[in-house]
Amino acid sequence: MLFTNATIITMNARREIILNGAIRTEGNRIADIGKAAELTARYPDEKVVDVEGKLIIPGLVNTHVHLAQSLLRGAADDLELIGWLCERVWVLQGNFTNEDGYAAARLTIAEMLKSGTTTFLEAMLAHRYGFDGIAEACIESGIRACLGGIVMDVGTYATKDSFAMHPGLVEDRETSLLGVLKAHDKWHGSGDDRVHVWFGARTPGGVTPELYREMCSIAKEKDMGITMHCAEVSADMKYCKEKYDLSPVGFAESVGMLGKKTVLVHMVWLEDEDMEKLRESGTHVSHNPTSNCKLASGICKVPELLDNQVNVCLGTDGAPCNNTYDMIREMHLAAILHKARTLDPVIVPAETALEMATINGAKALGLEDEIGSLEIGKKADLVVVDLKRLNSTPDFNPVSTLVYTATGGQVDIVVVDGKIVVEGGELKTMDEAEVITEANKHAREVAERAGLGRKLKAKWPLV
Repeated sequence: MLFTNATIITMNARREIILNGAIRTEGNRIADIGKAAELTARYPDEKVVDVEGKLIIPGLVNTHVHLAQSLLRGAADDLELIGWLCERVWVLQGNFTNEDGYAAARLTIAEMLKSGTTTFLEAMLAHRYGFDGIAEACIESGIRACLGGIVMDVGTYATKDSFAMHPGLVEDRETSLLGVLKAHDKWHGSGDDRVHVWFGARTPGGVTPELYREMCSIAKEKDMGITMHCAEVSADMKYCKEKYDLSPVGFAESVGMLGKKTVLVHMVWLEDEDMEKLRESGTHVSHNPTSNCKLASGICKVPELLDNQVNVCLGTDGAPCNNTYDMIREMHLAAILHKARTLDPVIVPAETALEMATINGAKALGLEDEIGSLEIGKKADLVVVDLKRLNSTPDFNPVSTLVYTATGGQVDIVVVDGKIVVEGGELKTMDEAEVITEANKHAREVAERAGLGRKLKAKWPLV
């Protein structure tokens, strides 16, 4: 297949942008890339997809996703953290069935694909969501997925007794840790190696040090990835300081968690020495600016992390704290938020935001040799974006136009592993109308089961 007449942001080592470019895919790989005239002449019999005047970028990599939470969209808006978590999010999630988990996964995946995400890292798949159904949803949709199964053995959060989990979400070592290992045996490498299984540990206060150490030991033995929310709110710092006399990052180091196969998420409350630990260990940081702003958690020190050569990638988090899974919108906030914090308008340019959403994300997942840039030999994961819209005209710099003006709604074509999964802005591997119908049905059922059906409504009178 030959995609022609595009502006191509390669994200290669030289960060080359090819004008009037073309990409040839063969199987699930990029076979050639260059000027459209040259590739068209070189491959006269190749099937041509003419994307004249449009932009081609590498598939976006979302490094922090909660698949189940798409059914909770709009169900916990404008609440302080305790009420948000204990009275809404955990209560709703604690009433999920496997069928709800499957419907939610399909909704989240469909939204991600249509807005240009080709690879994602799920943070904490609870046993009750149904790992098998969610893995099947990933395979059916064609997306590339790293599924972090939850690891926990304590049902509280940080320093707050009021942060007790809903009973329906509490798991022990056998259900969580051993359950993830069973899922790893069954699903890791499935879907033509598009599905990988990770550990998704709960935050300190939700896991005993002994279980953390066991998980980290197994992860090293099996070369598994680990992801965990870390230093998200001030209570995380307070808990680790009071109980262990360590920062959250220091505690993660003490149980053997830091390393090149670990993605720590949020990382708002950091000390200076934490950044050195992250750099030396090669640990990755997933920045989630919309979630951190909406929940008033604070602002991650992204410029300082980058100055310390820490790999920073990007994530949307879940629907109750975003409320979308649109990585193009997330890039926009990542690029402007730190300008306001530092009073420096050049501190995180559009180019850095795009790096976080592509090649940095690929590196965080250990897939930088396969995805994250458009280069010969890499997997054919690419996104065609239509910038010929009112909001993105004129287009002097395609990177800044993409980051500062575009949205996921401008995605035209998405290719994952060499297969077109979105074409003309329409899903090819899923029935969008069915996904929406099923998601609405299951969302209502979860709300009723949780006893929240009457509470989830507009604050202003409905007449």
